[in-house]
Amino acid sequence: MITINDLNKSENFFLMAGPCVIEGEDMALRIAEKIVGITERLHIPYVFKGSYRKANRSRLDSFTGIGDEKALKILRKVSETFDIPTVTDIHETTEAAMAAEYVDVLQIPAFLCRQTDLLVAAAETGKIVNIKKGQFLSPGAMQFAVQKVVDAGNDNVMITERGTTFGYTDLVVDFRGIPQMQTFGFPVIMDVTHSLQQPNQTSGVTGGLPALIETIAKAAIAIGTDGLFIETHPEPSQAKSDGANMLRLDLLEDLLTRLVRLRQAIL
Repeated sequence: MITINDLNKSENFFLMAGPCVIEGEDMALRIAEKIVGITERLHIPYVFKGSYRKANRSRLDSFTGIGDEKALKILRKVSETFDIPTVTDIHETTEAAMAAEYVDVLQIPAFLCRQTDLLVAAAETGKIVNIKKGQFLSPGAMQFAVQKVVDAGNDNVMITERGTTFGYTDLVVDFRGIPQMQTFGFPVIMDVTHSLQQPNQTSGVTGGLPALIETIAKAAIAIGTDGLFIETHPEPSQAKSDGANMLRLDLLEDLLTRLVRLRQAIL
């Protein structure tokens, strides 16, 4: 079982990256293979990300997944094939133990970051718990979400910044929050792609600003964030979820190369 020390042992930032949702085995394996090759060359600790199910959708007809067990088995296959850890979201207390059988990191979605029972259930699995900061919370308020996991007996906690609600259809990133949350004593991750979402569109489909991915990522590295979270897909326009804010997979290597150079420059 991996711990946060395993991810934080490199002088580099660590990376959590992959598709928004598991769409199929071949797609997941192809994305993982590509990213593993890049991160090994650049010496970036890597966690494959893929949601086995999407519970928070704008419309009833939005894609939610290919089936829980099928998607979780794909996540396990990715882990075993490439010898890498994996992360997925959970949404209800009953999902914590189920998902923990297949993945290494349980992620608490931003909208659910104050759900005490969910945090405790995730903590009790002994897995790393990655808590996304609610779009409605100040950075300082995240200490209480973290403390719930710690008080439940699990010190393997990470916090992910993913932007703060600004008006009805936009998010902003207050980079002061990253060093503030680092004072809690746990790794802080910048969710680059979700922070560039444009939610609550009248179409019922979330928009995004992927042209600013490099801007947000560079700023996060420059202030010393511990890790980056990037959703990526070979063809974002064809992705079944969150395609509007994803990074095209063939752009990832050049971006990470530049970010590694920036990290080295500030050490």
